[in-house]
Order: sequence, then C-alpha cells, then structure tokens
Amino acid sequence: MNRINVEITKVYSSDGIVLVDMEAGNCPMSAMLIEASEIPRWIMPGNIISAVFKETEVSLAKEFSGKISLRNKLPCIIEFIERGQIMSVITLRFGEEIIHSAITTRSVDSMELKQNDNVLALIKANEITLMQQ
Repeated sequence: MNRINVEITKVYSSDGIVLVDMEAGNCPMSAMLIEASEIPRWIMPGNIISAVFKETEVSLAKEFSGKISLRNKLPCIIEFIERGQIMSVITLRFGEEIIHSAITTRSVDSMELKQNDNVLALIKANEITLMQQ
C-alpha cells in the first residue's frame, strides 16, 4: 500500500460527495469520498494527513502530453523495476517519497521503461483513501 503525506487545501461537499484538494510538496492532488454522510472533522484545510492508495491503482505515463481528466499526476523517477512474468512492480521516487506501481510486464516493455526514466504516476481521485496521521 502506498502512503504519502499531503496538506489539505480545500474541501467541497455536495449531494453526498466530498472532494478534497490537497498538495504533496508542490504537486496538487485530489481525493473523492463518495456516499459521505458527513465530513470527518479532521478533513479541514491546513491539516497534514496521509493519502493512501494501492499499487495496482497507479498507472504510469511516459512522455505524456495533452489533457486528461485525472488530477493526480505525480512526477516521478523510476528507481527500480521488479519484473515478473505477467506483472511488474515499479519503485518510484516522488520528491522525498517512495511509491510503487504494479503494471503488466507487457506495458513495461511496450513503454520501454527503465531505471531513471521520468514518468507520471496517475491515480484516480476515488482510488485514494484519506487517513489521519
């Protein structure tokens, strides 16, 4: 499980959906809480919390250009690739944080991923869980 420290910048709520804007370093991020009956008191601007997400929910983009609906685009450097027959685990450095992405080995090969490549880690807002520190 990936866990990074974030600071909440804004909180929006409407019709049971809570959108939490955050920053990790200088990188904007968002998390979406669906079917939220109320906003937990610790989810408020200025609080430092943890954004938690599965390795399998981290897609990678290399040489990305253009627009995409994902707000969570973390610039990373590939530290290590653990190749499996079907799946590979990519160790990524995001600023001072280490995160992991689990993608197919066929994607690693087709993207020609290698150590020290610059990539974007892409995570949908509804795949991020927020936790108090």
